[in-house]
Order: sequence, then structure tokens, then C-alpha cells
Amino acid sequence: MPELLLELFSEEIPARFQRRAAEDLRKGVTNALVDAGLVYEGARAFVTPRRLALTVTGLPARSPDTREEKKGPKVGAPQPAIDGFLRAAGLASIDDAKIESDPKKGDFYVAHISKPGADAVELLSGILPKILADFPWAKSMRWGSGSFNWVRPLRAITATFGAENEEPVVVPFASNELVSGQTTFGHRFLAPDAIKVRRFEDYASALERAKVVLDIDRRKDIIRTDAEQLAFAQGLTVIADEGLLEEVAGLVEWPVVMMGTFDPDFLKLPEEVIIATIRANQKCFCLRDAEGKLAPNFIITANTVATDGGVVITAGNERVIRARLSDAAFFYQGDLALPLEHGLPKLEDTVFHAKLGTQFQRVERLVKLAAEIAPQVDANPERAKRAAMLAKADLTTGMVGEFPELQGLMGRYYAVAQGEPADIATALEMHYKPLGPTDKVPTEPTSIAVALADKLDLLTGFWAIDEKPTGSRDPFALRRAALGVIRIISENGLKFPLKVEPDLLAFFHDRLKVSLRDAGARHDLVDAVISADSNDILQITQRAEALSTLLSSEDGKNLLAGYKRAANILAAEEKKDGKSYPGNVEQDKLQLAEETALAFAVDAVHAAVSAHVAKDDYKGAMAELATLRAPVDAFFTAVLVNDADPAVRANRLNLLARLRDTMHLVADFSKVAG
Repeated sequence: MPELLLELFSEEIPARFQRRAAEDLRKGVTNALVDAGLVYEGARAFVTPRRLALTVTGLPARSPDTREEKKGPKVGAPQPAIDGFLRAAGLASIDDAKIESDPKKGDFYVAHISKPGADAVELLSGILPKILADFPWAKSMRWGSGSFNWVRPLRAITATFGAENEEPVVVPFASNELVSGQTTFGHRFLAPDAIKVRRFEDYASALERAKVVLDIDRRKDIIRTDAEQLAFAQGLTVIADEGLLEEVAGLVEWPVVMMGTFDPDFLKLPEEVIIATIRANQKCFCLRDAEGKLAPNFIITANTVATDGGVVITAGNERVIRARLSDAAFFYQGDLALPLEHGLPKLEDTVFHAKLGTQFQRVERLVKLAAEIAPQVDANPERAKRAAMLAKADLTTGMVGEFPELQGLMGRYYAVAQGEPADIATALEMHYKPLGPTDKVPTEPTSIAVALADKLDLLTGFWAIDEKPTGSRDPFALRRAALGVIRIISENGLKFPLKVEPDLLAFFHDRLKVSLRDAGARHDLVDAVISADSNDILQITQRAEALSTLLSSEDGKNLLAGYKRAANILAAEEKKDGKSYPGNVEQDKLQLAEETALAFAVDAVHAAVSAHVAKDDYKGAMAELATLRAPVDAFFTAVLVNDADPAVRANRLNLLARLRDTMHLVADFSKVAG
């Protein structure tokens, strides 16, 4: 069957857009093909700095003929309804429709619409220019005199269609001032001549000969493997950096790996500063020696095969890195010369948010809040206040001004150098964390106090000015802050009730549900342990874990079935009687041994569960509930709840209410599925 080859050749596409663009091209074309009736077998998209490419295999030569039946209005319907039907069906007159009968609905019009298939090339000629015109680049530009937008100037379009053993045809269309053809170009420097291509197989091999590796993942593998082998030969290892690897693979079409060096004297700088400098300025990988220490070497990925073996390229990178590390050393020494707290007045000139004041005002709030939190997390209030006061001071330093991603970390380095206690220095770095689901959580009390203060101030502040996340929009990373609070509390086992307004508490509940579900908890179990006023994150987490353990056992499953039966009976009878049953069981009205046994068991378990809950021992509480399985089973086997004697019936309904209320001490079992 025929295949489609499409290549959009342009000036350099920014690396951060490439992978998404390849996927957007694949989805856009294949969705349009299916909508046009051209069902395909497979599709693969590729991207390099200078081209987006797509191959779609197993396409038919033309779309199939179709026949559609469109039901219309009743015979005798008003003329506007008939006119609408004719327009929708594409009929010139109602006489072109057929009349069919329905025993219940009477006679109505039906249009039988036949649509002949169309040639695939003809369909593609209409599909492809629309794909280009509507392409969803995050940023695009215009050039020349046209109105066409693309991420960078588009230089050539290749579009061929044909079967394996046939000469393919060019899919004819124009975009901007370009006309589709079957000509592409190789590597900008190593093989810049035009290349005529027929289909994907010869296209890919021709590009390989022209020093272009089409697949971005293969370029990544080449860079990774060659870098590791080059490092290994020197007794070194490459510091893994997946983000940098993705970026570098998007900067080259023919990766060539080399190694450079820098003055070992720069190793006196914090290693994070060296890595950030080399990464940000030259897109190079750093290395470690056999002892795990940062080595005075780096890996360069060039986009050419140098005739001198890379001597000039390496020397150029070494020269730039030397200058950048010299700048970093200048910033570092200058920052060390001034105590951190000397930077605090500068925070008065930095606006945190127009409605929430300056960074200095935020620091004042953090100091107060950290002191309030400290006793609850076993931190020293004065140490927490000191750490909170210095938490944002490194924002005024030269190093953080150059590398904002080092904020907090540089605060720790400067605090240590200036003699601050270790827990305060650690808190300056850790109060920002966790920044993501795999990031570290602060564990020292001072760090915990400041980290919680930082995130709670952020959340309560933006809630107060009604700047809440909406849909996918969360410019102030409030979801991340809430998840950070949740992780700090739960992973440190903290008893830390959240004292926030109901709306913000509900937001925490939503984030906690996401967190627990991501950890594998069933959504219904999470709902069962969260109520509107639940403000203890640790308690909710422990209840969900304990409930999951209970319901994974046979006793738990059977007890849940008994609870559901009891709750259903209660709901039905309370609705019928127009009243609720409060659970007041009268011993003298218990007639059968099974109901007496259940009554005594429920009373004992109620007391035991209450004691366990008071100690936050939810596993113990769930274990007590599990002992009710046998008396509940026996009760429903032997006892008729709706006894003829109204007093006996009411007492048995109260017993079921007492059972329900006892189980609700730890979770709302009505929200559990099953």
C-alpha cells in the first residue's frame, strides 16, 4: 500500500519545541486522514534542528465510497424543519427524500446519501496546507511579505505519495510562497547540497549519508554512549542530566562528542555553581572522578566533524568556560564579603506581588509564622525566626542574580561560610523544597518550620486576594505548594492540623486525594476518610492506609457487606418512618442470642475504637472493627429486623444505627464501593 512522506525544512527550530512539534505533526495529519476516510497502518514523526518529518504507511490510494442514511422530520412537519433537513442532507427538494413508516411515530422523511470516494493525493492536497496553517507552535514568526506563521522561516516542503514498487508522486500544494516537491538538504556544513527523495526509506538513508541523524532519540543515545566511553577512558563518569541531553540532541544533526578541561583552581567554587555555569552557558556535561568529586573536565557536543580533531572547538569552549567561571568566582567572593542579612534592605525594593507587598514584607510574615509553627514541629522558635529572616536574603546576591535556580542553595553556602548554625544554614536551602514529587523533603525541625511557613504564607496570601488556580492555570505554583505541605507533614509523621479557611482546606483535600491516588490508594477509600472539616493530613493518610488494609482482608470485605446491608435497611426504614434512629439500644428488648451478641460486641468495639482513634492508632481501630464480622453475619442470618412488635423493631433498627455509627468513627463506609 502507498505511503506518505512529508518533510518541513526550515531554519533552526528551538530545541525545547522539537519533540512536541513532532507529536503535533503526527497527530494533526493522522487525525485528518482518518476524518477523510484514509485509514492508515502506522505513522512515525521525526525532528532535527532543521526539519520536521512524518511517514505514514499503509494508506489506501483513495477513500472508500460511503452511504449514509439521515433521518428527517415527520411528514407534514413545518416548512422550516423540512428546509433544515434538506440543507443538512444536501438535497435540492423534499421529493429526493424517501418516506418511511414507524408504527409508533408515523411517517417520516429519510435521505439516503451516497458519497463517492476521492483520490488520496487529492485529499492530501487539501489536508496538508491546512495542517501547516493551523500548526500549534508555542511561538511563531512571519518573514518576507506573506502572512504565514512558522516557528522559523520555512525553506522547503517535501511531500510524496506512492507504493513501494512505484515511482511516487508529489502531493501538490502551496504554503506561503513555497510549493511542495521532493527535494531536501543535508547537514548545513558537512553536506549542504540538495537531495532528491522518493519515499521514507531512501530519504532516511540519504540523510544519514548527508550527516543527518533523523531520530532525536538515536541522537541522544549517540551523545550518551560516546560521552560515557570518552569519560571512561579518562577514569571519569558523566553527571547524568536528562534535560540537558534532550536539549543538546535538539541542537545538533550530527553529534560529535569531545572533552575539554578547565583550571582545577575553579573547583574551590561550590560544585553546583560550576555545573550551572557550564550547563547554562555552553550546554556541556560535567564529570566526576573515581572518588565522586567534580572533575576539571567537561563534555562538548559539536555539530560538525572537525578537520583538526576538534582542537579549535575544544579551545573555544574552554576559553568561554574559563571566562564564565571567572565571573562566577567574582560573584561568589563578592557575596561572601557581605553578611547575608545586609541584603535584607534590598528586599524592600523587590515587589513580591502588587497586592501582597514586597519581598521584605513577606519575610516579616515568614518570621512570625515560622515562630508560631516551630513548637508544633519540635523546632526552636528563635532558630526558626532567624532562618526565616535569612531565607530570602540570597535573592539579592550576585550569584543568584546570575543563576536564579541556585536560590536557597547559595543561601546555605553563604550561611555556613559566615558561621550560622548548621540547622539554620540547612533551612535556607530546604525551605523551598519539595519542588516536585521526587524532590527531597525537609526533615530537620528548623527546616520544616520555615518550609511550612513559606508554603502556607504563599497559599493563604493568594487565597486572600482571590488568585486561585483555575483549570490548568497555576502561575504561582499553588498546587505544588499544597502538595509540598502534604508531603512535609505526612513523610515526617507530623501532627499538624491545618488552620485555614474552608475553601483553602477543600483545596488541600483535592491535592491530598491526588497524592494518595498517585500512591495507589483507591479513590473511594480516600473519599471515605475525608470529611469537610478534616484538617489533619497525617490522620487522613493513616486512616486511608488502615482502611485499605482492612478491606483487603476477608473479614473486612464481609464486614463491609454487612455494613451496606445495615445502612440500606436503616435508610429505607427511616424514610418510611419519617425519623432517624439514634442508636440507643435497650437491653431488655433484645430477644435473640444473635442480636444480644451483636449489641454487646458493638458496645465493646465502640469503646475500643474510640480509644484507638484518640491515640491516632487507626490500624488498631480497623482491627477492632474486623472483629464485628462474625456477630454481624450471625445477626443477619438469624434476626428479622422488621419484627411485628414495633418496640422490638425499633430496638433492632437502633442496633443497626449503633453499628453504623461505630464504623463511622474511623471512616464513612457509605462512600466505599462494593
